[in-house]
Amino acid sequence: MKRRYFLLFGLAALAVSVSGFFLSELSLSSVERTLLAQKPVTITVSAASDLTFVFKEIGALWEQDTGNKVTFNFGSTGQIAQQIERGAPVDLFAAANKSFVEDLDKKGLILSQTKALYGRGLITVWTRQDSPLNPKDIKDLIKPEYKRVAIANPDHAPYGTAAKQALQSAGIWDTIQPKLVIGNNIRQTQQYVETGNVDVCINALSLSINRPGKWELIPENMHEPIDQMLAVVKKSRHSTQAQDFAKYINSSKGRPLMKKYGFILPGETLN
Repeated sequence: MKRRYFLLFGLAALAVSVSGFFLSELSLSSVERTLLAQKPVTITVSAASDLTFVFKEIGALWEQDTGNKVTFNFGSTGQIAQQIERGAPVDLFAAANKSFVEDLDKKGLILSQTKALYGRGLITVWTRQDSPLNPKDIKDLIKPEYKRVAIANPDHAPYGTAAKQALQSAGIWDTIQPKLVIGNNIRQTQQYVETGNVDVCINALSLSINRPGKWELIPENMHEPIDQMLAVVKKSRHSTQAQDFAKYINSSKGRPLMKKYGFILPGETLN
């Protein structure tokens, strides 16, 4: 009888021990999950090239405030959209035109609830600071002293589309054709001028302002609005952090920088 008692006692003790072991494992697993959730991550933001300078500044502040990291891929909005369609590892897509985000939404490739307008862009006629040219009007571009004029590709770059529309509104689209040099995106278009390969370009205001050079704003009524939209990509591995960065752009820290680079912000109008 005593032997049976000790056997039962031993089994009970073993059960408690095993139970305690699993409880400890569950507790440890919970702690590990919490630590994992708090571990800094790196998000990938694919953004239109007009955002090159302003997003780098916003990204630096966001990294300081959150401890997370952000890697940028700047390029033509249309080409980035194609990359996302092909499954490129992107967390947040910041387009230079809302139509590209809307198109991806129809294809089920983004999180619809994260779509948001973050700014409206403007365009300029831009040249180097040391250039003898001093354009004051878009129609100046057909003058003989302007030998080569760069615009972004209208087929997949929203700022190129706006440039084409402005040239058409000015009535000089056909005349200027022999002078045109087409850039892959708006930042490359500006670089053609910076390197001296082209005399002048139709540029994004965000790349013209706070940079060495001479520029003249092209009236907004000469082209369709450049309403810029962002959204988190559905396959994002860090959707929470990507949404946080998206909100940061329109925060009290992000908005002043967007205004510094000439964007018209949500809830505001052109002065």
